[in-house]
Amino acid sequence: MRIELIDAAKGRGEALPPTSLAFESGEAVRVVVETEQRPTVVGLLASGRMRPDAGALLLDGERGRRREVRHRTALVDAPRVSDPEPDVSLGGAIAEELLYAGVPGDPRSVRRWAAQLGVDHLRALPIADVEPAVRIRVLAELAVLRDRVEAIVLVSPDRHGGDPRAWWAEARRLADRGFAVLVVCGEAADAVLRADETPEAAEGAEHAQPEEAAA
Repeated sequence: MRIELIDAAKGRGEALPPTSLAFESGEAVRVVVETEQRPTVVGLLASGRMRPDAGALLLDGERGRRREVRHRTALVDAPRVSDPEPDVSLGGAIAEELLYAGVPGDPRSVRRWAAQLGVDHLRALPIADVEPAVRIRVLAELAVLRDRVEAIVLVSPDRHGGDPRAWWAEARRLADRGFAVLVVCGEAADAVLRADETPEAAEGAEHAQPEEAAA
């Protein structure tokens, strides 16, 4: 599976200027997007949940498949769209995600999944206080339980603080399992990750950045 945005824009360029990116099964790609709202706009477009006002969304090189992209892509932790309320407990967030996946979200199931994910001791903790990498891992692992999901779009994991290497490692592990993974992040986090990468990998990450959106 390969998802592409080709010069996709929203509004008259205020919401999002023309932006191009691509991610496919078995790889994790970062795209650098700054400002408060644009990362979520990119996430909505790349996951098929918003129609671009200009440009195109392609699935495996074909236009007109936005609905299919939506069904096959999970939008994870996007601010004000798919992120849990900050005061919700981790257990409560797990219950919600299980229900979205069509899996029972009763207390017994929540305990079982929390134990399976290694976070049973954190169930009562507000999700806002959960370590960023753990938060991302739990939300992503529950998202891929949804029927037909083959791609993950993770929005602004760097807003939670912590070491970006930790959540990037989680993204890479999902890609190693065959998922197509797009991570929308800011320049500061991307710079930390590029510093650890080989010149070839760093060059690839740089090409994935929509320069017009990195304002």
